[in-house]
Amino acid sequence: MGSNLSTAASAEVSTIVKHWREHPPSSYSLKIHNFSELENSTAFSDYKYESRLFSYGGYNWRLIIYPKGNGEDNVSGFISMYVEIDSESLMTYTPPTEVFAELRFFVYNKKANKYFTIQDVGVKPFSALKTRWGLQQVLPCVTFNNPNNGYIFEGGQCEFGVDVIVAPSLTNWEVLSFTKKHSDPVFSWTIKSFSDLKEDVQISNSFPMGGIEWFLELYPKGDFSADGKWLSIYLDLADDDEPEADEKIFVQASFRVLDPLGSNHTEVQFATWYTEETQSSGWSEFLSLAELQKVYLDKEDTLKVEVEFRVVSSTKYSSTEADPVEEEEWVQLTPKKYID
Repeated sequence: MGSNLSTAASAEVSTIVKHWREHPPSSYSLKIHNFSELENSTAFSDYKYESRLFSYGGYNWRLIIYPKGNGEDNVSGFISMYVEIDSESLMTYTPPTEVFAELRFFVYNKKANKYFTIQDVGVKPFSALKTRWGLQQVLPCVTFNNPNNGYIFEGGQCEFGVDVIVAPSLTNWEVLSFTKKHSDPVFSWTIKSFSDLKEDVQISNSFPMGGIEWFLELYPKGDFSADGKWLSIYLDLADDDEPEADEKIFVQASFRVLDPLGSNHTEVQFATWYTEETQSSGWSEFLSLAELQKVYLDKEDTLKVEVEFRVVSSTKYSSTEADPVEEEEWVQLTPKKYID
């Protein structure tokens, strides 16, 4: 059993997908009125037919059909189809760019009134060194040329097509980083004559951390939900550093109220995301006022608070619009006989 599993695991998985669909090709359609004449004419053009250039996804392409198979790849007895990017399209940018695209090839079947669709699901890199990608074996010639199968109809008509799904260049990105090392990670705040404070809220000076301006907000008698029994404290973003829509800032820090004797600091760990809706975060009930009065005021009625930052995140981002995809094009080919 182990040997069979090993063999199955090592087998190469096919990336060729075939199916039927009613919707015609979106990038290009090539309709031929007399396939046998086209087949004969390719003897004078390396056994292939190259469509006119068509524009899609911001680049110029052409569809290439080998009616009897691509002899350059030692293929015979199959319809071969390829897409080639116009090399001049690659020179639009300096240095020359690399274009990534998925390819879906189509052959219309009149009998089913659907398109036989075949694709290699891998994304193909088009470049100056590799301008052409495709499939060597789209359909067996025996199958295609038999009118009973529906690919050749009404006296030799047929239709080929392709979808070129261009992966646009990266236009939207963000880089999220977390700064853990700060030159001075601690902000200390000394509040004098704490017991005599009249204002409901005390605001510290602003200070920078992680490239952002912050300030502390302290309620000596608690905020509206603390019932006058607790010290409330919050870390706020300065107005100039308020997050924009959909922007986030992560902060991990330690808040402390210092024991003037240095042995019994009150410390609480803090971790939260700041957003456009949440620009202030902290505790309504950080420390009971009864305990604060007993332990945390020195002889001069001074309270010392500090916050030590562990992590502050920052995000760089860019967002631009991709070029619009152009509308589909198709060409109809009618071979003609010329008699001398």
